[in-house]
Parts: sequence; C-alpha cells; structure tokens
Amino acid sequence: MDSVVYLGGLVVLFLLWVKVKGLEYVIIHQRWIFVCLFLLPLSVIFDIYYYLRAWVIFNMCSAPKLHDQRVRDIQRQVLEWKKEGSKTYMCTGRPGWLTVSLRVGKYKKTHKNIMINLMDILEVDTKRQVVRVEPLANMGQVTALLNSIGWTLPVLPELDDLTVGGLVMGTGIESSSHIYGLFQHICVAYELVLADGSLVRCTAEENSELFYAVPWSCGTLGFLVAAEIRIIPARRYVRLRYEPVSGLEKICQKFSSESANKKNQFVEGLVYSRDQAVIMTGVMTEEAESDKINSIGHYYKPWFYKHVESYLRANRSGVEYIPLRHYYHRHTRSIFWELQDIIPFGNHPAFRYLFGWMVPPKISLLKLTQGETIRKLYEQHHVVQDMLVPMKHLEQSISAFHNDINVYPLWLCPFVLPSQPGMVHPKGNEDELYVDIGAYGEPSSKQFEAQASMRQLEKFVRGVHGFQMLYADVYMNREEFWEMFDGSLYQKLREQLNCKEAFPEVYDKICKSARH
Repeated sequence: MDSVVYLGGLVVLFLLWVKVKGLEYVIIHQRWIFVCLFLLPLSVIFDIYYYLRAWVIFNMCSAPKLHDQRVRDIQRQVLEWKKEGSKTYMCTGRPGWLTVSLRVGKYKKTHKNIMINLMDILEVDTKRQVVRVEPLANMGQVTALLNSIGWTLPVLPELDDLTVGGLVMGTGIESSSHIYGLFQHICVAYELVLADGSLVRCTAEENSELFYAVPWSCGTLGFLVAAEIRIIPARRYVRLRYEPVSGLEKICQKFSSESANKKNQFVEGLVYSRDQAVIMTGVMTEEAESDKINSIGHYYKPWFYKHVESYLRANRSGVEYIPLRHYYHRHTRSIFWELQDIIPFGNHPAFRYLFGWMVPPKISLLKLTQGETIRKLYEQHHVVQDMLVPMKHLEQSISAFHNDINVYPLWLCPFVLPSQPGMVHPKGNEDELYVDIGAYGEPSSKQFEAQASMRQLEKFVRGVHGFQMLYADVYMNREEFWEMFDGSLYQKLREQLNCKEAFPEVYDKICKSARH
C-alpha cells in the first residue's frame, strides 16, 4: 500500500512539474520522459494489434476476397474524382505521420485523399517462388510469416515498419543487395489503379515501360494496390564475421573486395570515424556452433551498432551465428543509432532489461508528437540521408561526408545497379557496383548549415553519377534534380497515362524548394 501511495505521489509531482514547465518544454528538452511514459507503451499496443490482425486475416484466408473489394473501392474513388472535374491532384489518404520518412508532406491537406486500406499478405506461392502482398504490408509482417514457413525475401530492408509500397515507390536496400540489387529489382509484378480508374498489371514483359517507371516515382504514376516479390529459401542462422579495419584507403579496399565477392551473401560496413570501421560479411547456414550463437534481437541485448563497435575497441575480428530474423532486424531496436539522441541511456543494461521489450518507439508516433519546434530543430541540426554512389568513388565520398557534415557512424551497404530503364541506372550500358552511404545523426562539422551543406553534398553526388534517396530532405532545384535522375521514361508515361492532371510531378512532391 505504501508503495502505491509513493508511486502516486511521484506521478502527482511529475504532472505538477509538467504544468509549471509547460508540455512543449518537456517534449523538446526532456523528450525521453514523454517517449518512455507514453510513446513506448503506445508502440507496444500498435504492434500487438497489427500482429494479431495480420495473423487472423491470413489464417482465415479472407485477405484475397477483401483485396478485390478494396481495390474496387479505390477505383470508385478515382472515378468520383474524375466525375467531380479533377479539380485537384490525388494522393493516398494515409496520414503523413504514419510514414517512416521524417519529411512532412503538406500536400495531404490540399490534394484529394484516396483511402487505401491495403495492409495484408495475400498469397505465398512456393512453386513460383513469389509472395503477393498489399502496399501497406510491412517488413515485420513479411519476415514473421515467410521465416516461419522456411522462406525469405532476397532483399529485406532493415526496419520493421517499412512498407512494401514505400519500398517500391521509393526504394529499399539490404546487405544482400550486392547480389540482388535494390528492393525494386526483386519485384516481378506491380498492380496499379491508374488516373482513369483502370486496374493494370505490369511486369518486365507486360506493360514493361510502366514496370520500369514505377520505382522512385513516389506514387505519381498511379496507386499501387499489390506487388509480387521474389522469395528464396531461408536458413536458420547467418554466420557473421566482424573485421575491424583502420585507415580510409584500407577500409575502402576491404569493403570493395568483399562486396565484389558473391560468396558473401551479406556485406555491411559501419564507419565509426574517418579512419576506423568494422566490415561484416555473412552467409546463411542451417548449423551453428552453440557457443557462438548470439540472438542479437532479444530486447535485453546491446544495440547492434554498439556490439559491433566492441570489436573495433578490442581490435579483434570474430565470428558469430545470428538467427536469421534477428539479423534482418538488427538495427530496428535502436533505429540504427537514432535512438541514442532520443533516449540517451537506452543502451544501458538496466534500461534494456527493464524496458527494452518496448523499444523502439514507432517512428510514426515520434513524428506525430514532435511539434513544429522539434521539427525545425531536427531540420537544422540533424541529418538523415542515404546517398547512393559508385563503389569506385567510395573513398572520395566518405571524405565528402566527413567534410560537409561529419556524422558518425556511417552505414555502408553495397548494391549492384542493373542497366535497366527507369529513373535510376548506371551511366554506362553495364551493371555497376554501387554503395549506399547512410548518415543519421547530429553533424559535428562546425561549418554545418542544413541547406548549404546538403546542397554541397548533393552536388558532389551528382558529379559522381550518384543518387539521393527520396525519403529524406532534398534541396536540389528542378534542373539539378533531373540532372541526377533520368526522367525520360517517367515523363513519357506521365504523358501517356494522363498523370499530369491527376498527380504532381515527383519533384514537386518531395523536394523542399517545391513544397509549400
């Protein structure tokens, strides 16, 4: 009884403190309090609800029947928009705060919102080795189901909440991409509702121009309603080797050679300073040495990037066996290393054991509660960017990141970029090995100024025929944007499918200088 009274007294004192300081002050300066008390429990509730919902729908086999009905409803909404005179552009009715992107899309308030309630796994076809999914199904759902029946996606991007639609219309990458390419390259078919309300299926053979134009279009060619994605047999573990490397030249040489080695099923690098990194290589396996198994995904385990850093500090290489699903979502609990800025003590053993089971907070809830003040602070003093550059320019690129923003760790993920039509392809006519350099955190560069520094980095990336992921803030003007991306096929399809009255151009939808 005394403990209950004591706890109640603490709650009363906390509420009085919040009242005196103001809720905005607490959210800005002591955000971890708000996150721990409110957002973490809410995130758990979200996860339980969506897990149970997906399980019930899939096991009752009702998803395919509901899918057809929901697609017809989307077509009806588009036809109503046409009947009303096509007065504004269309966009999905999904609230902007639900997306993983940190960008705030203000267009939702002015465009015609088309409600798309498609979040299920429709079918797993092991004979054809494809899974058919709806656009709002996320990577957490997909891995939970596929791994349980012995299958997996060849490219499975890190975070649980990333959706199929976002990965198709934007892009996605994983440490297996040096073999399979980006997420779009493991997709074999898309189903879209177009601006005239028609339903179209496209593949590399059927409606092929639309098939190659859809990736990176950010929903400006039509509404994705389903996708068919390749699957491959899964194994129980990933045998992961950690190797610390010192010296920028040696880091780049080691990473490049391991990425070119197709015997490595997974390749990843974490760069902790300009001259220190850990390069990881892995292969799937059914067997494991029992004393080397590390179930890194358990809530009480150290955050993965901190665990990797321990090999660098000890200056030793090592081998571990990580359960496959734990490996796929190794950066989920700490949102790579972003959570350290939100909950500074989040990796402390006491916090992990007591509250780690609730981590991470939903990115969507963080966005919903951040407020205008925090959003502006993040915009000016925080970087979340992924730049895709040719592997041959890796050393030059790391130096550019160091000089312009100086954010560490940097995430290195190799991928093969096929010579195919679309917005993103190599400069020549042959496939080329690229690398994704991910920078997430607070810049240490004293000269950092968000717009000027990012424009400088964007200019460098354009100069080496690289690309910028479009989920992040993009500062390029229209001419610079279409210098980076090949818009020829995209603009042709926009004209053919009468998209210009139905959807904004991709530049107008995502670039800061174009958004209102």
